Amino acid sequence: MNLGLLFYFKYAGFFLESISSLFGLDMSVPKILLPIGISFYTFESITYVVDVYRGIHPPLKNFWQYQTYILLFPKLIAGPIVRFHEIADQITDRKETYDKKIHGLMLFCIGLAKKVVLANTIGKQADEVFAMDIQNIDTVAAWVGALSYTFQIYFDFSGYSDMAIGLCKMMGFDIPENFNNPYISQSITEFWRRWHITLGRWMKNYLYIPLGGNKLGKIRTLFNLWIVFLLSGLWHGAGWNFIVWGIYHGSFLVAERYFLLKVYERVPSLIRVILTFLIVVTGWVFFRVENIHHASYIIAKMYSFHFSGNMRYLLNDFLFSFVLCIVFSFFVLIPFFEKVQLKIYRFDFSYSEKWKAVLASVLLYYISLSYIAALDFNPFIYFRF
Repeated sequence: MNLGLLFYFKYAGFFLESISSLFGLDMSVPKILLPIGISFYTFESITYVVDVYRGIHPPLKNFWQYQTYILLFPKLIAGPIVRFHEIADQITDRKETYDKKIHGLMLFCIGLAKKVVLANTIGKQADEVFAMDIQNIDTVAAWVGALSYTFQIYFDFSGYSDMAIGLCKMMGFDIPENFNNPYISQSITEFWRRWHITLGRWMKNYLYIPLGGNKLGKIRTLFNLWIVFLLSGLWHGAGWNFIVWGIYHGSFLVAERYFLLKVYERVPSLIRVILTFLIVVTGWVFFRVENIHHASYIIAKMYSFHFSGNMRYLLNDFLFSFVLCIVFSFFVLIPFFEKVQLKIYRFDFSYSEKWKAVLASVLLYYISLSYIAALDFNPFIYFRF
């Protein structure tokens, strides 16, 4: 029933249009409004059914406890996807502490700054490039658009996740992390352990393992990986570009499992990070551009080294945002900054440091408010999924 509702609202129109186009039929395709966040709370409804069925956790005692799990507002619209057994005991016995409230405030302010200071400012450049006539896009414009969107979607979505986790902590709930510096990954396999972590875990536990995982031979393992990432792409949106994006990542995962990781072992770690980042950036073009022909054209321009001499994209405001995004995407490659980040996310502070954290959070909050006041409204990217 859950999957049926998701299919009707999200995919019925897409499949009817595809069938109509494929067979030359003149079908009337209804315009169905998509309920916001349906992909996220559908998956959580499924985890409730499956976790109870498997005996991982007993069912909740009343209807309102169940509604608290599904409709908990910080995570309702765009995750993280919280599996039932991860939060079930907290629904009936959550613990609020001052440390959690301070930690939650800090995470919320960090997430807000990621969204409005980084994602929104760099996203303006991405929107400008992808709105151009593709014939006017040269190599510089293609890379500016692809890299801008790469940073926009990361800081937009990880910012939302930090805000959701922070709000939940302030209310006494501990929900799982959703991002772990994905752009420092040294392979696509590692990337998917760091990007949208809760979706990856859901796909593994409720789809990949039930399909047989890697226990039924190489061919079946290849098929299972391919199916998981095909459906992962389709989960993100009803469009062929999302399917291509899912197959693209699935193909690299299969290649890495069978031979590519062994090749990577002979390459310095920094080169592996750069190669993986380039693969991810290229894939984001398919994710962003609905028309597959247009996406392929932009990718071709990225690697054709065709320069028109138009450098208007490299303005000071763009370069400032771009440098900030690079710094905050890769700074954990330096051990000192990795320790700083761990200290923040584990809230490993002394009493005096907690007060400094509060003051820093309030300052970050007001900086974010100034950006909100100055810029146009820009909703979270994952609200449409």
